[in-house]
Amino acid sequence: MLFIPILLGTGRKGRQSEKVAHFVLEEVKRYGQFETELIDARSFGLSATDDTKTTEKSKKFSETMTRADGIIVVSPEYNHGIPGELKMTLDQLYNEYKHKPIGVCGVSEGHMGGARMVEQLRLVSIELQMVPIRTAVYFFDVENIFDQKGKFLKEETYQKRLKTFFDELIWYAKALKVARQKS
Repeated sequence: MLFIPILLGTGRKGRQSEKVAHFVLEEVKRYGQFETELIDARSFGLSATDDTKTTEKSKKFSETMTRADGIIVVSPEYNHGIPGELKMTLDQLYNEYKHKPIGVCGVSEGHMGGARMVEQLRLVSIELQMVPIRTAVYFFDVENIFDQKGKFLKEETYQKRLKTFFDELIWYAKALKVARQKS
């Protein structure tokens, strides 16, 4: 079975994207066509990118990305771009990402759903030799799509979007896995 982890791309306190990441995690489980785990950028607490492979958490991240057949990133947009923690987390590795698909779920409290972050992350992922998929899922107005207890209020709408997203991600993950094994 394919393994595609979910990376939560921010460590900010009060982050609404954590609720979205848990919703995506539950939808992956419901979808049932690949294995996953949630990786939190907050776990790394990186202060620099020159010593990133020395901690146990960094070594585990490297092992996870080596095993991964692709990656899903759930992240908010900060100042029209990707969060610093996400960039530093991704910058830890290089070869582990090579020729693997990346799918992005943008999160914002506004109406754009993190669109600028999604576009910027696609450019970064190309430099990491990843293959960004066309379909992205934009979670907009995030402060109003969950109730007080954290229950998602727009499940039906987003379940359809996520199924399309997962279908495309799986297609690329399978094709690229075969290609990686041949090279």
